[in-house]
Amino acid sequence: MHVPNKAQFYEAMLRDDLSSFIQRTFATVDPGAQYLHNWHVDLIAEYLKACTDRDIKRLIINIPPRYLKSIAVSVAWPAWVLGHAPSSTFLASSYSDKLALKHSVDCRLVVQSAWYRKVFPQIQLVRDQNEKSKFVTTARGHRIATSTGGTATGEGGDFLIVDDPHNPRQAESPTEREKTLEWFDQTFYSRLNDKKNGVIVVVMQRLHEKDLSGHLLAQGGWEHVKIPAIADSRTMIDFGRIRKTRSPGELLHPEREGKPEIAKTQTALGTYGFSGQYQQEPVPAEGGMIKKPWVHRYKTPPAHPVRIVQSWDTAYKPNQINDPSVCTTWAETQLAYYLLEVWRDRVEYPRLKSAVKSLAEKWHPNAILIEDKASGQSLIQELKASTPLPIIAITPEQDKLTRMSAQSAQFEAGKVFIPDSAAWLLDFEKELFTFPLAEHDDQIDSTSQFLGWVSNQQQSYGYSPVKGDGHRFKRQGAW
Repeated sequence: MHVPNKAQFYEAMLRDDLSSFIQRTFATVDPGAQYLHNWHVDLIAEYLKACTDRDIKRLIINIPPRYLKSIAVSVAWPAWVLGHAPSSTFLASSYSDKLALKHSVDCRLVVQSAWYRKVFPQIQLVRDQNEKSKFVTTARGHRIATSTGGTATGEGGDFLIVDDPHNPRQAESPTEREKTLEWFDQTFYSRLNDKKNGVIVVVMQRLHEKDLSGHLLAQGGWEHVKIPAIADSRTMIDFGRIRKTRSPGELLHPEREGKPEIAKTQTALGTYGFSGQYQQEPVPAEGGMIKKPWVHRYKTPPAHPVRIVQSWDTAYKPNQINDPSVCTTWAETQLAYYLLEVWRDRVEYPRLKSAVKSLAEKWHPNAILIEDKASGQSLIQELKASTPLPIIAITPEQDKLTRMSAQSAQFEAGKVFIPDSAAWLLDFEKELFTFPLAEHDDQIDSTSQFLGWVSNQQQSYGYSPVKGDGHRFKRQGAW
């Protein structure tokens, strides 16, 4: 009985396991860099294997930049498939000729390597068709590179790859985006040799809500793998051999990009850029009820506000964790409202009650608004009975959309300020600028509750709004 040695065992592993093959490919195309393995590489490999087997024929992978997406999808995968089936044909595209050629050269480098020839000895390249943009096997398989907008005249593939179709610098241009979408719909898609059994894989960072991923997802029929840099909720991943649970706030690959690095990236890209490129949730700059230009920013909150107000949107059930509860804390001046902090968590009643007390102790509010609905009634009653906190019960009138619509003028008038940076800002902006289409609206409900109450209470508090620039304060030392 023949017992394979270590080298033979390793070669068999590279032949059978795409994730291991991706790791070996990395060492070939970037030999000076350290490879740090992570679960997301295994997940991508599982999805690509499903595409190889035709179990998935339309796949979109959205993942932050520099997380091995191109090495996995555009370099390793075509080489691995050609090793198993040398007659396979690939047509691979990127937004620039330079990038497309790099991926092609890297893939050819792998196919011509000594270790690859040991793993897949049956594959050979045709010498007179071995170019930077194209290589052909003796079984008439090929990998051809093209760019977004390129014609690839006469060339097609069993597998089409679109790797970063948009130039990040041009993604905000409607004209440039439309060119890319038209190229995919009218030109690139038609290059598929077999429309029924052919495979298309799109891998990219999100750059705009109407980028190619957004365009295709709106059509339906695509398997979607979204891998954010920071998990925004508890996420269960169960595909192929992968079983993974991501907790809220969990980083994608902390050994490679930890909290300090992510924070620097978020500062450099800004909330809008980070939301798309790293979180795969592009926030529409325009299109929601509240427009981005309406919202002002501040670096330092006012030193002597007229009053501090906290607005609670509660959500709990007695014996289980339900939707998030939210508290927004505001500083009010005679001309504007400054959002100081957003607290948001899924908690049971005892922790919710403790949170109200601790946030009140932190900010010393003049008023604490709590919506007088099923989940807030007992909270209002208990806090009024057991604490001196300035609890004010708010009876909701009309639906959430109508309530926020009534307060949109406050934003448009430039009266609402949010900070330049804060740990909670990304989630708040996403919800604010996508409302009423956002997945959640608890932060918006808290905000509209505050704005509605405060605009009706100015006279009773002993002052009227003044017109003009600057701030005039009646009260000192509110901090």
